[in-house]
Amino acid sequence: MASKFLYFAYGSNLLAQRIHINNPSAVRRTIGKLEGYRLDFNHWSHRWKGCAATIVPEEGKHTWGAIWEIDDSNLEDLDRQEGVHEEVYFPLEVVVQTPDGESLKCRSYQLHKTPPALKDNEVLPDERRPSQIYLEVILRGAQESGLPTSYIKYLEQIPHNGFKGDIEINSQINIPLSLK
Repeated sequence: MASKFLYFAYGSNLLAQRIHINNPSAVRRTIGKLEGYRLDFNHWSHRWKGCAATIVPEEGKHTWGAIWEIDDSNLEDLDRQEGVHEEVYFPLEVVVQTPDGESLKCRSYQLHKTPPALKDNEVLPDERRPSQIYLEVILRGAQESGLPTSYIKYLEQIPHNGFKGDIEINSQINIPLSLK
């Protein structure tokens, strides 16, 4: 029997269709809340034509995501997808709380280039905005994963950069745009 690890996804890998492109063994186990981290965006992604999601340590904040169980045989695939070897993201171990109160140790990823926190009522600056298509993938994944409605509403308020054209993985993922 293959060994497995738990992975906390908060970005495009919330969506099953997306994670299975590079990690076919992934099985969504549950959802979880990562305390002490905020969701943010930074680092221009050529794949997504906008900035990529990241988690950034910040007291009093939290990020919801999906917890996937993945075979160890896909670990290198996940690292490659996240650009670990190119120093885009680095892996880290986080402890995530499930809605049932269980604490699970999970692998997750954080951008090397940490964005500064926004001031109260400050809008995400243009140079840190995700593309419309990337944000739509995150939203569809959040809905599919069953993340809390309040968190989905928070995601819907994130401004995008307006790009809704073709991306590298269009042929592997079918996401109709519904964002305005």
